[in-house]
Amino acid sequence: MTRASVVGVGMTKFGTHDSTLAELFADAALPALDDAGVGRGDVDALYFGNTLGGMTENDTHLAPKVATHTGLGGIPAQRFEDACATSTNAFKHAVQAVENGVHDVVLVGGVEKCTPVTGIDTPEMTRIFVSAADRQYEQPTGITFPGVFALMTKRHMHRYGTTEEQLAEIAVKNHAHGKHNPRAHFGKDTSVEAVLDSPLVVDPFHLMDCCPFSDGGSAAVVVSDEYADSFDGPVDVTGLGHGTDLVPVSDKADPLATQAARDAADRAYDEAGITADDVDFAEVHDCFTGAEVLATEALGFVEDGEGGPAAAAGRTSLDGDMPINPSGGLKAKGHPIGATGTAQVVELTEQLRGDTGDRQVADASVGLAHNLGGDTGSAFVTIMEERA
Repeated sequence: MTRASVVGVGMTKFGTHDSTLAELFADAALPALDDAGVGRGDVDALYFGNTLGGMTENDTHLAPKVATHTGLGGIPAQRFEDACATSTNAFKHAVQAVENGVHDVVLVGGVEKCTPVTGIDTPEMTRIFVSAADRQYEQPTGITFPGVFALMTKRHMHRYGTTEEQLAEIAVKNHAHGKHNPRAHFGKDTSVEAVLDSPLVVDPFHLMDCCPFSDGGSAAVVVSDEYADSFDGPVDVTGLGHGTDLVPVSDKADPLATQAARDAADRAYDEAGITADDVDFAEVHDCFTGAEVLATEALGFVEDGEGGPAAAAGRTSLDGDMPINPSGGLKAKGHPIGATGTAQVVELTEQLRGDTGDRQVADASVGLAHNLGGDTGSAFVTIMEERA
């Protein structure tokens, strides 16, 4: 089995767009091909992620449409859907296809439109989002994902003493990182006071604890070992883990463990031959500030119960010993569901190339991405390293 490498990346600005899904994806995919120096005739397959298109735009058979619009019509094209982890699932299959010799060059990415420009207001979009929750036991209660993660976070506060101020510090940190990311939805500073003074969404989350609805696209070019050395700055995929947990939340042995993430991390660390201590920075799925706390603990960066204090102490800031979300994370960068996973791959690739300017992690050689789906029922962990 050969190793897979990322040799080109592209990403739109996350925010509000009036493009179609196919147009928005092309705005990320074509720059990724240009970044790699790959011609369209060199691409063997397209692995593409989108979650909401069938519900928001009545557009379901997207893979061949997107391939056609991107100038790749005729190649094998497959759409993936796995809630918020959609494009990481596509990335996983692209990596495995390359590693197993099925393809040599795969374009992989995702796209989503989630803002009201689609003609769907926030309450309706929230209802559509919660279709990723359990249909029998969760949806009928009216619970939404802010509620799901609030329940877990309140339990964390009860068990470990995590505070709202510590959660607010995570929002402040991610906004501080996001202001250096020209593609972030919210590129501005905030303060602990502003977070705590923002409207309460669901206890303990204020509006500024929650990631925004965003539109956007992201893409990466994945190639086999045989081709990687012919490109400038290839970044190797050295570990990739996929885990699932019991659904609904009430069936999980310990919701605070986010067990799918722990299982995915164990598999990724084992495949890469490293431990959490070897990771220089991470992009984690901070759909809510409490989710970042759970992620840093699940990934083994801190002990259980230490996620909040670590953030408040500055350990997860850009100049801390374990930088988390240098891109701004979902909180500031934005969260176009189907594009989020490969957007994390874009950040890892650019960081390991040393191409991220004022948000660059010093001496970064190993990066990790953590991507959740639904009520933590799905999780992917990707480890990437600069090529020796």
